[in-house]
Amino acid sequence: MQMSFFQVAGIIVTLVAVFGYLNHRWIRLPDAIGITAIGLVASLGIAFIGKMIPEVLQWAERTVTTIDFSQTVFHGMLGFLLFAGSLHINLADIAKEKWVIGLLATAGVLLSTLLVGVGLYLACRALGVQLSFIYCLLFGALISPTDPIAVLAVLRKVGVPKSLETRIAGESLFNDGTGVVAFLTIPILGIAGSGQAEPVGTTAWLLAREVIGGIVVGLSVGFAGFVMLKGVDSYPLEIMITLSMATGGYALAEALHTSAPIAAVVMGLLVGNQGRRLAMSESTRQHLFSFWELLDELLNLLLFGLIGIEIVVVSISVGHLLIAVLAIPIVLAARLLSVAVPLTLMQGLGRRHDNAIGIMTWGGLRGGISVALALTLPPFTGRDVVITATYAVVLFSILVQALTIGPVVAAWNARRKTPA
Repeated sequence: MQMSFFQVAGIIVTLVAVFGYLNHRWIRLPDAIGITAIGLVASLGIAFIGKMIPEVLQWAERTVTTIDFSQTVFHGMLGFLLFAGSLHINLADIAKEKWVIGLLATAGVLLSTLLVGVGLYLACRALGVQLSFIYCLLFGALISPTDPIAVLAVLRKVGVPKSLETRIAGESLFNDGTGVVAFLTIPILGIAGSGQAEPVGTTAWLLAREVIGGIVVGLSVGFAGFVMLKGVDSYPLEIMITLSMATGGYALAEALHTSAPIAAVVMGLLVGNQGRRLAMSESTRQHLFSFWELLDELLNLLLFGLIGIEIVVVSISVGHLLIAVLAIPIVLAARLLSVAVPLTLMQGLGRRHDNAIGIMTWGGLRGGISVALALTLPPFTGRDVVITATYAVVLFSILVQALTIGPVVAAWNARRKTPA
């Protein structure tokens, strides 16, 4: 029997709620991490049962594929999540760290893309796995940007210094937008898809249009929203105005072929800073920001649950698993160098920063955006290798890095306070 989208959505939401309940009652991991872990175990259990009862696995695959993960993330959740995340970012704090954030979100991403691509290519050659260098670079492009959704969810729980929190959060918000843009426009995708690279001038124009256009759309819609918020004093209506910005503004940016993620971040920053101070009563502030915080938490739980459930439809072979496991240290090493080089350069230019390279490396989490990008890749030889490696890195990021970042930060803080 063919189920409707609403029925499938009901099943997924119910599963995530059950996973959350089981985790809260007995496992007691942080909600998002516990839901992902239980979803992963459930998916592996279904795959195992499917070996004996194929109908079970077929039903699960049909159910999961009814909800297109990439479409759900990019055209459903992402606008809300980026808007909600940027609402809580202080522009004054961003301004203090603007140079290091800018360097990490641009040169850092490009350096990491190259290092990951080279590392994965060498690992594949050593193990006799056929994967061309261009697809290794493509994997580097989709896995190098840190995921603001995963990062912001964890930063709320750990006690990093304010400047470091701003640096990590700001980097993740901006390298996400530029990372998605790069994935869609840089020549490596043109080569991968058609065998011919786009002219450099064309690619540069597309990149500029996406980034600058996203900023312009975000500023325009953000200013219009600010004027509307200032002209009314009704928190239900003002919440509706911000919802229209996160949906309508995001859709407008997509229709104009500009970066919708960047537009969402800019709109959120405007409302969270100028709007908070100049366009809202105290009652509206409390209700509006509480609403967005709750919506952010709920969508995060649903997204992390989907990551765990989605493993049902990922084709995994034993040969791919070894490459996937090796991809984890490759990505971590690339992250370390892509953070260390810009921060060392900033130190050389006389800009002092906390020696937090280790924290920024371990706190550079990957999440649903990387998985969604991987699932949009067209068919090619080795596509399953790239998707499996992406999943391995994302699951390690959520289940290991996110779970241990608290103790890592505590140890770092203790060292900072200990006299030399």
